[in-house]
Amino acid sequence: MIIQETTEEAPAGYRPARDDTYYHLRPDLEDFLYREAELLDSRSFKAWLDLFTEDVKYFMPIRRNVKFGQHSDRENTRSGEGISWFDEDKWTLGKRVDQILTGVHYAEEPLSRVCHMVSNVQLLATRKNEDGQLEAEVRSRFLVYQNRVEYETYTFVGKRTDLLRLTDEGWRIARREIILDQNVLLAKNLTAFF
Repeated sequence: MIIQETTEEAPAGYRPARDDTYYHLRPDLEDFLYREAELLDSRSFKAWLDLFTEDVKYFMPIRRNVKFGQHSDRENTRSGEGISWFDEDKWTLGKRVDQILTGVHYAEEPLSRVCHMVSNVQLLATRKNEDGQLEAEVRSRFLVYQNRVEYETYTFVGKRTDLLRLTDEGWRIARREIILDQNVLLAKNLTAFF
């Protein structure tokens, strides 16, 4: 069930072979991402958290305006270096979920109404990890609409690159990089999950 076995991220513009494996695997991955969006929209945060592996890396860099030709090197902050919107593991994601579920989170009381849209799902590559588990690298686009209290509305648009791992419990997110298509956050807070 290997489409393209690589050790690095697939290059931009790469198209994996369109074989039977590709056409069987891609709908499963899309369904997984749509189910994840439904869990978030229905505020099933604990069930959403269960979709992550114990060694997950959840990262959203801060974007910067840079000179032409410097985008690949300097536009996004790097994980573990400097600051980012999120640079989290499963423990910190769990603490964010726990905080929201207390019912006294200052920025989430009352809870926001959120709608996640996922599109342009691309299967970039598959590989077996060192434990022999199948992993799939998937890129997608997202739009997250958040409505708070009566009149506050925020829209987040961007791209995600996920490393999904097939476990005994099904697909799980082992790595997520979220790229917002804005470099200034226009929302008053950043409590939504991506």
